[in-house]
Parts: sequence; structure tokens; C-alpha cells
Amino acid sequence: MCRHLAYLGPEGPLGRVLVEPAHSLYRQSWAPRRQRYGTVNADGFGVGWYADGDPVPARYRRAGPIWADLSFTDLARVVRSGAVLAAVRDATLSGADAEAAAAPYAAGPWLFSHNGAVKGWPGSLAPLVASLPAVDVLSLEARNDSALVWALVLARLRGGDDEAQALADTVVEVAEAAPGSRLNLLLTNGETITATTWGDTLWYLSRPGRSAVVASEPYDDDPHWQEVPDRTLLAASRTDVLLTPLKEPSESLATAPPKEPRT
Repeated sequence: MCRHLAYLGPEGPLGRVLVEPAHSLYRQSWAPRRQRYGTVNADGFGVGWYADGDPVPARYRRAGPIWADLSFTDLARVVRSGAVLAAVRDATLSGADAEAAAAPYAAGPWLFSHNGAVKGWPGSLAPLVASLPAVDVLSLEARNDSALVWALVLARLRGGDDEAQALADTVVEVAEAAPGSRLNLLLTNGETITATTWGDTLWYLSRPGRSAVVASEPYDDDPHWQEVPDRTLLAASRTDVLLTPLKEPSESLATAPPKEPRT
């Protein structure tokens, strides 16, 4: 449904990661090599990045295909960062939210993307809305499944969960409410990358002490790319990558305490 990528490493032009590689995210918008669902990612794109000394990331998003934006390659040539999250979009359902529906979504220090689709949207997730503060529901950036999944993650982050716990618990909650969903989530705070595999592809390239890239698919043919198994939580920094199996919904809920509304 989409392709996304997060990078942590030495500061450089955005284009070095997003445009220049032979199979870059830019190229994946029309010629992905490992995409299981959909063939062209032409329903919007976005990139978020962190500037030195500013914990709040900047974003550049558009409703159309990345190759049709004549300004993007210039921007990617001159804007520099050591922490980036970007995505190209193949919409699950058509909508009127334009660039607001394109990842990355953002709040505070976080950037977020969802590669996949929620089965039975929107009805399947209607029961989960009651657990969110009303202001979060009214503040959704877009009327799509990814925006609501982001609201569920963000509520947990604001409630004190760390990034890994927030993603893992959200995936289990959504998978229980909407079996058959594909929930590859990607989150960064500019210092770490957290991601899940749940129904689609994910790879990482780590150079310990220097850089880490987490992406839907490799952007080049470097043999050091590693595929992440399905149903896995990934936590990466510039120094290491940790993989942890995700529990199936029934396994998690069997021992979980009753849920209370989040405040």
C-alpha cells in the first residue's frame, strides 16, 4: 500500500538517501521491487526531517506523486539532516484529504508512518474511538485508517509509554479489532527508530556506531540489508538494532488487565 523509510546517521542531503540510490524511495513510487499490495505509489508523499538543535521536525508533503513535484529534487539536494522519515503513498481508499493524508504524521518530537491497511475500515475501529480523548478524535489530520492508528499510538506516547510499547500495544489492539489488517508502523523521534512488521515487508541496514536505515525494501543491492521477520518489533539507533517477536492478539489479551479510557 505504501513504501516508507527512516534514516539515522551522519548529516547529509535528503537526496542522498531518498533520491540517489538505484532503488531509492523516489523510484519506489513507480517501480517498487518487493511491494506485495498495489503497484504504484502515486497518491501522495511526504518527508520529515530534524534540523540541528530543534527537536520538532519539519515536514514537506504533497497530494500527488513524488515524481510530479518539480520542487522536491531541489529541496532534497540542499536540505541536510541526520534523521529522516519519508513515505510514498498508495491510498487504500480514495478521499478528499489531499496532503493531510500523506505520511509522515507528526506531533511534538515524533514522525510516524503506516504501511498497510485496516481491514473493515472505518467500522472495524469504531469501538476503539471511545478510548481516545475527544480532542484527539476531533484533531485527526485526515479521515483515513492511518490517521486513526497514529492517534492510538500518540495517546499511548502522551500517556507515558515508550515508543516500542506504544507501537506494540497499538498493533495488537488494532489487529484484535480488525483481523487481517496489515500494520507495518514506523516511528522516529530523531534519535531512535521503532517499527513493526505485521503483514508486509521491512528491511534494515545497520552500520553500528554510524547509521541505521529501516525501510519497506532495500534502496540498493548492499548485501548487508537484513529482512525483518513478520510479527516483529524493531528498535534501532545509530549504534544497534533490536528485534523482538510481537504477540498475537489472543496471546496478549489473555493476560492483559481491563482497559480504561485514556486521558
